[in-house]
Amino acid sequence: MAPTTTSTTTTTTPTTAPTHPSSSLPPPSTTLATSLFGRVWTRIPISEHLVALTFDAGANADGLPSILATLRAAGVPATFFLTGAFAREFPSLCREVASGGYRIGDHSVDHPYFTHLSDSQIRSEVLDAAGTITAVTGSDPSPLFRFPYGDSDARTLSVVNGLGYVAVGWTVDTLGWEGTSGGVTTQRVVDRVMDNLVPGEIVLMHVGSNPTDHSTLDADALPAIIGSLRSAGYSFVTLGSLVGSR
Repeated sequence: MAPTTTSTTTTTTPTTAPTHPSSSLPPPSTTLATSLFGRVWTRIPISEHLVALTFDAGANADGLPSILATLRAAGVPATFFLTGAFAREFPSLCREVASGGYRIGDHSVDHPYFTHLSDSQIRSEVLDAAGTITAVTGSDPSPLFRFPYGDSDARTLSVVNGLGYVAVGWTVDTLGWEGTSGGVTTQRVVDRVMDNLVPGEIVLMHVGSNPTDHSTLDADALPAIIGSLRSAGYSFVTLGSLVGSR
């Protein structure tokens, strides 16, 4: 599903996980996760030339087979934020994401605007999604959470943090979800990633196609994105690097 720019804050299944470059990132700990509460993270706070490719999965899965094939061929790790509804509708593909060694995060049950929900509804959205995702994939998405549409405020962030989740936004939205009907091209997707390149950049992409023109611009641009980032001297990590784990 498409994010909003008005956030109140932002085949063959492989048997081994992609390798991650070594870095000076801290080891996992409860204290570390707690220290990440109180804000929505829009980049990994590092000085190394590392970038995190992330994919939201809340609508259709039209681009997902291509995305997985590209990541697998390039040996690139990535993070996938799944909704519970997506996991229920596309269980085989979600299991392929998990078995491929990619990091999984929680993206709510059905992608609502969180600022429109009560505290109890927020808790249900996060925890019910986690239960579904874990049951389908065998991978617990905690402690990574991404607000649908990037829609959050101090209250919603506090509730999510209270459940033990770290809120992750993005450095750049490729806008591939706008599709060719929205005037976006694969080159524009690549250019947006490179124009916003900084150490620890978090790139937001989507696994689905545009509902109007059915283009899959993020999937189509992914090989060029990976090539361009490598040419710029960057390597790839998952958002496990933010919380000090895989």
